[in-house]
Amino acid sequence: MTFRSPFQRRLLLVPTSIALGLLFIASCTRPLAPPMAKCLAHEQIVHGATRADDYFWLHDRNDPDVVAYLNAENNYTEAMTKATKSLQEKLYKEMKGRIKETDLSVPTKIDDYFYYTRTVQGMQYPMHCRKQGSLEEAEEILLDQNDLAAGEKYFRVGAFEVSPDHKLLAFSTDTDGSETYVLRVKDLPTGRLLADEIPKTYYGVVWANDNQHLFYTTLDDAKRPFRVWRHKLGDPASSDALVHHEKDEKFHVGLEKTLSRKYVLMELRSQVTNEVRFLDADRPTDAFKVIEPRSQGMEYSVAHHGGDFYVVTNDNAVNFKLMKTPLDQPGKANWSEVIGHRSSVKIDGVTAFAKHLVIDERRNGLKAMRVRELDGGGEHQVEFPEPVYAYWLGPNEEFDSQVIRFTYTSLVTPRSVFDYDMETRGRELRKQDEVLGGFDASRYQSERITATATDGTKVPISLVYRKGLRRNGGNPTLLYGYGSYGASSDPTFQSNRLSLLDRGVVFAIAHVRGGGEMGRPWYEAGKLMNKKNTFTDFVACAEHLIAEKYASPGRLAIQGGSAGGLLMGAVTNLRPDLFKVVVAQVPFVDVVNTMLDEALPLTVIEYEEWGNPDDRAHYDYMMTYSPYDNVAAKAYPDILVTAGLNDPRVSYHEPAKWTAKLRRHKTGGNVLLLKTNMGAGHGGASGRYDAMKDTAFIYAFVLERLGIRS
Repeated sequence: MTFRSPFQRRLLLVPTSIALGLLFIASCTRPLAPPMAKCLAHEQIVHGATRADDYFWLHDRNDPDVVAYLNAENNYTEAMTKATKSLQEKLYKEMKGRIKETDLSVPTKIDDYFYYTRTVQGMQYPMHCRKQGSLEEAEEILLDQNDLAAGEKYFRVGAFEVSPDHKLLAFSTDTDGSETYVLRVKDLPTGRLLADEIPKTYYGVVWANDNQHLFYTTLDDAKRPFRVWRHKLGDPASSDALVHHEKDEKFHVGLEKTLSRKYVLMELRSQVTNEVRFLDADRPTDAFKVIEPRSQGMEYSVAHHGGDFYVVTNDNAVNFKLMKTPLDQPGKANWSEVIGHRSSVKIDGVTAFAKHLVIDERRNGLKAMRVRELDGGGEHQVEFPEPVYAYWLGPNEEFDSQVIRFTYTSLVTPRSVFDYDMETRGRELRKQDEVLGGFDASRYQSERITATATDGTKVPISLVYRKGLRRNGGNPTLLYGYGSYGASSDPTFQSNRLSLLDRGVVFAIAHVRGGGEMGRPWYEAGKLMNKKNTFTDFVACAEHLIAEKYASPGRLAIQGGSAGGLLMGAVTNLRPDLFKVVVAQVPFVDVVNTMLDEALPLTVIEYEEWGNPDDRAHYDYMMTYSPYDNVAAKAYPDILVTAGLNDPRVSYHEPAKWTAKLRRHKTGGNVLLLKTNMGAGHGGASGRYDAMKDTAFIYAFVLERLGIRS
């Protein structure tokens, strides 16, 4: 691997053993000395210039010094947050006290079965269950994750697919957070695990309609799902048929089944281009057929209905349009328009039912749902009661249904599952998450305001706080941001967040460019050579909150993870004076070095998001914002950094190197902490109680740094 970054000056080498010794000595004295990572020369010529990375050695997780350094940082973090232990415990007790620990999901009907999950007090993981015929029948436990997770520090279920005849379960598990799964098949009538076991699979698994064949994907060395396989039950995995090998490293593969259950879909996708292939699910050994061959920059998705596919595409439509095409001649030449392009509305997707289309859209930064009748062409908009909200469809498993299920939420409304009749337009609340401990939504206020970016662009901000807020500039505030991949940071309810709101904290979401909230142009304006708009938008949002006296620099905390962690690093370099506290979770901060290394997971796939640094223009632009490359001698805010040793998306060494470099350069006495989960990946702890403890730790850090200690 070749990781490189400029280092402005050589520093005295400090062996890890010395750093550990300093930590030990400091535990008995004050002030506590932080670990100092050693510097080892590492150079490479890039575009004719020498790049030096004195912390390159941290890439080698098999080096005992690397593990020692991470443990030293963890020990330091533990010591430095000892004073917040009682607050952590209090927050954890509050969070746990709000959830209904023994609970079950709304059952989903599939044929003659009702499928659901349930949780039991004290158990970390859910159980997957079903009943046949009616909800009054006896329960059948399909998979108890707690049994499978016994003795594991980490556990996650990836695929969970019941066969069409409901007799078999294909499921996959990950026990270290690397997102590399082992696929197994369970015989449900007997409870017996079949001999079929396939290692190194990814998420997507689809059954053929014969209940004997299933399709799955495997990963290459860069953690890219690149092959699709067909497996026949009872055959050894070594004899599985290779269905597709994706050789273009910018593309990855995925699988799904149409709601009609008629076709298996294979998607070959890069960041800005894709191709969909389909297979009759009744004929699993046939070859997949291409709907429309890939063309650079063109994206499309499909839904099956009768003799047609409905196609959502950006072909000559930046915000996408809805087309229709016959199954026997599905290519673009035969696409006919159903809903044309609109500059103010983005089509996110379409779901085809027997008599209706459900169209997901985005309008004015919010999700919108449109229902169209297929026989007469009439349509209507599904109305939602609040000005700031979010929803998502599903689970919907019955094609021939006039009732759809969706989940609705807002910053003040707990997750609520509705069944909606597309003909009568009536809706039934099936379940709203219970928030225990006296929660009253009327005590909280949500709103949407707008900041003005440096180029005049209006940037939405979603807010929630306790009613009675005095806008005097003295409120503690937590501002969250992401802004990459066209992903939208929708305003959803989190019961854990009440522990902040009830302590007077204002919570805000900056809907910055690079996300998808305001349509596809919003995303395009925050990627590649426009990426710095994401950072300046966020700064503008922070400045607006201060100007409108929701916040002040001395009481403003910011938070983001993964690509949102890049945002945290970039804005902290830009305006360290603007923030009191920074929380960067598994942050993508070593941008240039990572994008220079094609062997790393996601690098080649993400050239179309960040740019290819082999291109001098892209390289130079990345260098202007990469957090690791722009660390300088300045007074940084209090910073908490998290990492996962087994993280396949943002390698642990990125936050570790960034922390090490910050330690060398930062001035002043503000706190800098790195906490690495030595047994997890990108998402942190897997169990629900362990995840809650992680949240309590982060909240305690933020609150204590903002002057709130109880």
